Amino acid sequence: MTERPPARLPLLDRMLPVWIGLAMVVGLGVGRLIPAAGDVLGAVEVGGISLPIAVGLLVMMYPVLAKVRYDRLGAVTGDRRLLVGSLLLNWVVGPAVMFALAWLLVPDLPEYRTGLIVVGLARCIAMVIIWNDLACGDREAAAVLVAINSLFQVVMFAVLGWFYLSVLPGWLGLETTDMATSPWQIALSVLVFLGLPLVAGFVTRRLGERTRGRAWYEGQFLPRIGPWALYGLLFTIVVLFVLQGEQITSRPWDVARIAAPLLAYFLIMWGLGYAYGVVAGLGYARTTTVAFTAAGNNFELAIAVAIGTWGALSGQALAGVVGPLIEVPVLVALVYVSLALRRRWSIGSSDDAPADRAKLGEST
Repeated sequence: MTERPPARLPLLDRMLPVWIGLAMVVGLGVGRLIPAAGDVLGAVEVGGISLPIAVGLLVMMYPVLAKVRYDRLGAVTGDRRLLVGSLLLNWVVGPAVMFALAWLLVPDLPEYRTGLIVVGLARCIAMVIIWNDLACGDREAAAVLVAINSLFQVVMFAVLGWFYLSVLPGWLGLETTDMATSPWQIALSVLVFLGLPLVAGFVTRRLGERTRGRAWYEGQFLPRIGPWALYGLLFTIVVLFVLQGEQITSRPWDVARIAAPLLAYFLIMWGLGYAYGVVAGLGYARTTTVAFTAAGNNFELAIAVAIGTWGALSGQALAGVVGPLIEVPVLVALVYVSLALRRRWSIGSSDDAPADRAKLGEST
């Protein structure tokens, strides 16, 4: 398939790093200067789920999931290379890589080490959809992979936590740790952060196409709701950093120690995902999807588990909080790396997403 040149991004999206940087600065500043703001936001939760964060993620994910062409999901579920590769990267390679990095880079800090391992176990089911869309990945593939990750998360999170915190360290003669987490807490996280926007997106497309047709839906409706994904992303980032701004800014050296393995992890997992896609011949769009789903993590779940098990002021919780501080700028940078690769090196595949497909503020 001959690839057409990508459409020029609207100003809103071209300035994405600036908006994200400002959101992080605003959140950290408010959290540091007005600690009560974090306390107020943190108190608004249900079942361990922060309602402000949940609202931000729902607003962020709904427009992207409304863009998914659900009638094309069958082509994704039939791609064994995509599914098997993603499952191995997320549930075998990812936790093992984080375990190794945590023990190599923070062996003297057991609380941070444990928190990092928990982050590695929480596979991404929310924000990865935004990074994938910005990088022109395959939307349908992303929807399928995050759904699969959600199911595995409910079943495997506690099992892998037990293995990587208690069993494997014991085999290696290292210090062991216990982790208590509720399957209901994990299921609730999946329902809120993926289930609700997924159902809303599916219903919206189904009703919109039935009543007005696909041309109207993709040509008029989607452009109207598209920018709300960016607004939701920025709101979520501000809330996250307001909640933890005082803790992050008051412990800069600790943040730096935690950041090192996180930075290595995101780069390694993205690189492995990209390499797998190239070797497997998945094409640019699905290679990009595999890379971002492998690199992203569900920091909301990791933070909730750390707070529920070890407390809000624990080192484990701080490690979870530093996760998005590092993940957001790194994965935004990798979006631009992906787009550069897309322009300069065509991997080529008939299942690639349309080359001029839109970003956050456009339709399809």
